[in-house]
Amino acid sequence: MVKVGIVGGTGYTGVELLRLLAGHPEVDVAVITSRAEAGRPVSDIYPNLRGHFDISFTDPDLKQLKNCDLVFFATPNGTAMRMVPELLEGDCKVIDLAADFRIKDLAVWSQWYGMEHACPEMVAEAVYGLPEVNRSAIKQARLVANPGCYPTAATLGFLPIVEAGSANLKGLIADCKSGVSGAGRGASVGMLMGEVGESFKAYGVPGHRHMPEIKQNLSVAAGQEVDLTFVAHLLPMIRGIHATLYATVAGDVDLQSLYEQRYANEPFVDVLPLGSHPETRSVRGVNHCRIAIHRPQGGDTVVILSVIDNLVKGAAGQAIQNMNIMLGLEESLGLRSVALLP
Repeated sequence: MVKVGIVGGTGYTGVELLRLLAGHPEVDVAVITSRAEAGRPVSDIYPNLRGHFDISFTDPDLKQLKNCDLVFFATPNGTAMRMVPELLEGDCKVIDLAADFRIKDLAVWSQWYGMEHACPEMVAEAVYGLPEVNRSAIKQARLVANPGCYPTAATLGFLPIVEAGSANLKGLIADCKSGVSGAGRGASVGMLMGEVGESFKAYGVPGHRHMPEIKQNLSVAAGQEVDLTFVAHLLPMIRGIHATLYATVAGDVDLQSLYEQRYANEPFVDVLPLGSHPETRSVRGVNHCRIAIHRPQGGDTVVILSVIDNLVKGAAGQAIQNMNIMLGLEESLGLRSVALLP
């Protein structure tokens, strides 16, 4: 059995890790930390885990964590970078679900996250954990930066046409919507049911932290800088991301075949039949991204629809997918569940 630790087990991504790992046949969750809830049984806070984890939250202890084979950080930005160097010295692998290691340009990272990086020497080593792009590197990695939720949906949607050189890179648009769990579990007036219910709004239009991450991904895929407009929206639902992506293409490109071939061997990307409209409920609770491609009126504008569960393929599920790859396990272990309907 693989011995795993989770730093920050009380947030939505932390409990999602626990929910998914409860069904993983090769994992023993040995440590779950929470400064605020230390000493309290996990099932007291999350009754859905009763009978699955007979364990209590503890204060973060590097000595205890270093005894694990792999540690997940489901913590706020800026936490993992202060603990990772010592864990790696202890031969422990790390997956950070926050943004500490996603952006390679440290000046850009500091601009968007408002702090200096505590271990800049580790940023170059960290592998960006999008298996559909970096599977081979993830397999050899000690430190993986788990992608953000919006960047996962947008990158997987744009990737085939950007890699193929079929898109005009100067006018990419990502129009994305997320459920309220994307904001985390912390109390906030703006996330109250009376504030978000029966309403719909954009936010972060002047600039969103996930924009440079998406641009970095697409620029690497294209081999040159891309121009991207990214707008996030808040939906009055708990889970799910729907990304409506726009690009201009030139010539008669068989986009359906391009996407089907690109993702033919990807266990968690599903290219739907021509003319489909994927729904967020079709991925609720599972580690899948479902994609559909449209070319309205046969014109030059391509519309790509990409849906994920922000807490699974957008966070905890993708982290477990990365863990499986890093540890030489079968990639879909613990991730074979079916989406919840209705």
